[in-house]
Amino acid sequence: MQSPSDFPSPPPGCPAHNSGQGIPLYTQEFARDPDAFYTYMRHFGPAAPVELAPGVNASLVTDYAAALHVLQNPDTFVRDSRRWRALNEGRIPQDSPIVPMMAYRPNCLFSDGAEHMRVRQAVTESLGRVDTHRVSRHVDRVARYLISQFTSRGRVDLVTDYAQLLPLLVFNDLFGCPAEIGDRLVFGIASLMDGVDVEKANEVTTEALLELVALKRAQPGDDITSWLMQHPARLTDEEMIHQLITLVGAGNEPTQNVIGNALLLLLSDSKYAGDQNGAGLLVEDAINDVLWNSPPIANYAVHYPVYDVDLSGSKLDAGDPVVISFAAANTDPSLSTSRQTLSKRAHLAWGAGPHACPAKDLGMLISVLAIEKLLNSLPDVELSVPADNLTWRPGPIHRALNTLPARFTPVRKQEAPSPSRAPGTLRAPGAAAQPAEHRGRAQKGGFWSGFLTWWKA
Repeated sequence: MQSPSDFPSPPPGCPAHNSGQGIPLYTQEFARDPDAFYTYMRHFGPAAPVELAPGVNASLVTDYAAALHVLQNPDTFVRDSRRWRALNEGRIPQDSPIVPMMAYRPNCLFSDGAEHMRVRQAVTESLGRVDTHRVSRHVDRVARYLISQFTSRGRVDLVTDYAQLLPLLVFNDLFGCPAEIGDRLVFGIASLMDGVDVEKANEVTTEALLELVALKRAQPGDDITSWLMQHPARLTDEEMIHQLITLVGAGNEPTQNVIGNALLLLLSDSKYAGDQNGAGLLVEDAINDVLWNSPPIANYAVHYPVYDVDLSGSKLDAGDPVVISFAAANTDPSLSTSRQTLSKRAHLAWGAGPHACPAKDLGMLISVLAIEKLLNSLPDVELSVPADNLTWRPGPIHRALNTLPARFTPVRKQEAPSPSRAPGTLRAPGAAAQPAEHRGRAQKGGFWSGFLTWWKA
């Protein structure tokens, strides 16, 4: 593969400038303007050399057809990261923030072949038992709870006070979490996704899930955790824990980013802003826009070639990570003439092939309902800062806003908020703007128990 120094200069501020190294995807510069970086990367062909974290190199597939080829050829490109050559050779720092998102876990995300089919079937059939009416009711309850926290203030951060919290609280219900376990999961998963104190977050999350699995073994309920446990695949406790980490984390991060990114469009883009006619259709159109142009998981689906591969001119070495850029593939210039006429499902935001997201319909339902509930509750909500002033969370995987400040006409509270949080302090643990001392407190008396107290009052 050619070196970055062989091509035109990277975008302004790119740390890879004249370095000859992989292009860093974890910097503020990349988060500020990823499209400029993707444009530069296309000079390398279908795949470009990147750095996912300091010292962690990979190839990023930016071409739509090449991405589909990798995603749909599991015999050549496998997901089992025990093949990761650099990790096996001790060249990857064990405390790297990207390792928890790439290291092997015995679940359907990191398995292949018959083992993948066994675990994947357990997941899809368990998710298939979810009652969408139950989901709708619970999204409505959670949305009302969160809105009640800020409705009298006339101002809100729609990311940290709403989009980041709503999916976590909804998933806690779907997975049957009691209050104290749910609080620790909210803290652990949010911190893992942000790369904040990942060792502690991994410990908290694992311990919480161990307790949840033990609880459901003894007292099964009408929830996804119990259904997974009861499935003929006979998942072990270890498989249960790692599958739940993937389901809760992979369900929450994309959903919260879809909600935040779609709200940004609805409140700032002239195609959507100010038009109250056909609101439901507008919400779905905005979400489709996000999935094509600003997918919530921008770069992931890590694969490992089982032998050296030539991917349309890009040389990929066996055992080296190959990451799919859903964002770059969706904006591939070769699609420009036909892109708008493609099926809404032709984007790659949910992946493709045998590892395509099994919870995409559930994530879409939660996102649409959450946005509609907010807009119906606060019909005059608007951004309180220019859209160009907004910043994005750095990181190689997600496309997520730091904040989304908004204002609206204050509404007198109809329901008392939870006493566990003072106005203005309701924030997701692990969020970039969250002080460290707030993150530590989130493990006890947190958001899930606060919601349950509010709902039972």
